[in-house]
Amino acid sequence: MSDQAPSGSSAVKDQAHVNPNFEVRRDLLDGVRLFEVKNIVTGNGYTTEVFRPDWGVASLPIQHVIHVSLHGGVVSAWHQHRIQTDHIFVVSGALRVVLYDGRDESPTHAELNVLHVGAVRPTLVVVPPGVWHGVKNLSSSMTSFVNYFDRPYDYENPDEWRLPRDTPEIPYSFDA
Repeated sequence: MSDQAPSGSSAVKDQAHVNPNFEVRRDLLDGVRLFEVKNIVTGNGYTTEVFRPDWGVASLPIQHVIHVSLHGGVVSAWHQHRIQTDHIFVVSGALRVVLYDGRDESPTHAELNVLHVGAVRPTLVVVPPGVWHGVKNLSSSMTSFVNYFDRPYDYENPDEWRLPRDTPEIPYSFDA
């Protein structure tokens, strides 16, 4: 078969997105790390490991953990930390996690990653400081995730920076 579109068609051939071992192919922003976890089927359901230091992907020590629940279809964007690392792990439902590299010195400056993660194929997403991130609940019902950090939240001086969801500073629309 040819890799060319049929005559008179504007069809575009899909690029390979998974290898024969079912590992998703991704070109990630500098410093972003993913670790796909396997669910363990048990006699009464399933168990999922959320974190192990021997995975070697998370910033240590872990100092603060939050659990977030988002209503169906909700978008939470844009958010960045200057010194803190996020570790996002979906517990139920599915999220689109969009990452934008706002670090001037980064080799992936101004590049985007669009990731689809969820409880069906659990993945730990590590977001380094300086990377803008936003999430969209892809489910019609509640989606929840755990986010743990390498430093505790500073109530007096939060390491929290925000841009509006429709900012022209990031070339991505959650509405598209």
